[in-house]
Amino acid sequence: MKNKKNILGFVIIILIAAIVWRVYKDIISGNKGIAQNRGPVPVSVEVSPVQNAQIRDIQIFTGTLIPKAQFVAAPKIGGQVKRLMVNIGDVIRRNQLIALLDDDEYVQQAEQARADLMVANANLEAEESALAIAQREFKRIQALYEKKIASESELDAVQSQFESKNAKQKVAVAQVAEKEAALKAAQVRLSYTKILASWDDGYESRIVGERFVDEGSMLTAHSPIVSILDINSLYAVVYVIEKDYPKVLVGQEARIVTDAYPDKTFAGRIVRKAPVLKMESLQARVEIDIPNPDWLLKPGMFARVHIEFGRHEGATVIPTAAIVKRENQQGVFLVDEGHLKVSFIPLTLGIINSDFAEILDPSISGLVVTLGNHLLEDDSAIILPKNI
Repeated sequence: MKNKKNILGFVIIILIAAIVWRVYKDIISGNKGIAQNRGPVPVSVEVSPVQNAQIRDIQIFTGTLIPKAQFVAAPKIGGQVKRLMVNIGDVIRRNQLIALLDDDEYVQQAEQARADLMVANANLEAEESALAIAQREFKRIQALYEKKIASESELDAVQSQFESKNAKQKVAVAQVAEKEAALKAAQVRLSYTKILASWDDGYESRIVGERFVDEGSMLTAHSPIVSILDINSLYAVVYVIEKDYPKVLVGQEARIVTDAYPDKTFAGRIVRKAPVLKMESLQARVEIDIPNPDWLLKPGMFARVHIEFGRHEGATVIPTAAIVKRENQQGVFLVDEGHLKVSFIPLTLGIINSDFAEILDPSISGLVVTLGNHLLEDDSAIILPKNI
């Protein structure tokens, strides 16, 4: 009796399993039929018309602003800083006095040289007077000798004395010249205690960039005191890669934007382009001259330099977002509004910027897909926005 119950239970389980399997197959078959009847699912897309408009090839390079001219004011001699007359940010003019060194020693040297010169001049006067007397005596004896009144030995004696006085006078003249040179050297050294901001070219005014010493500091010769900058115009220094190098030309205009003045654009012009690319980076240095009459820009600022390499009027353009790649070809999906399908059109492109791309070939018109195109293939069905 127990075995019959077990057999009956086993049969019931098999029947239930068969029924479940049959229902499952019916469901799967039904779903396949529905999918086959529906076909490919259309893709909702955004579109944009092909336009004729101006397109510009503008590249943006980043770089740093540097002063047009910069030098360090330093003394030619050592000494203690007696007075420092400028500080960071001060505006100075050409040949302005900016610092004084302690000059006591150099004043004393100049006074000593002046006194030595006075002694040399006095000695010269004495020698010239003695020479004049010797010359007169020589001429008198020579006249007497010619009249046979004076002897030859007397003539030789006065001639020898005259020549001796003449030599001493020449020595005295040389000593005066020597003392004059020594005085000029002492005066030059004394002038070195006055540190001037001197430059030859450019504007009359410049600015103090850094100060390196304080009053009372002991300096050696050529120790830096302050740095002086010409910021009436600046250079923006950028580096261009090999691909852009041929496009960059001296004389091209540029627009410069800085983080300090994000809403203000500064005009510039390319003035120099390095003739070589650096081996390490394969980039070339380019310098852009930027007039800075209001001194708003400062050396060291980060700059974004916009350079226009090309401009085409009335070009056939599409949004850059419409460009896709299929089978290693760039192109767009062109909309067939009547059949709500798209066709993939390979394109030859010209100028491409962040917003638009120029179509060189082939000539197309109509609508192109700008959003959802990554889901499409050639002849895909689409759903257009309601406002088209």
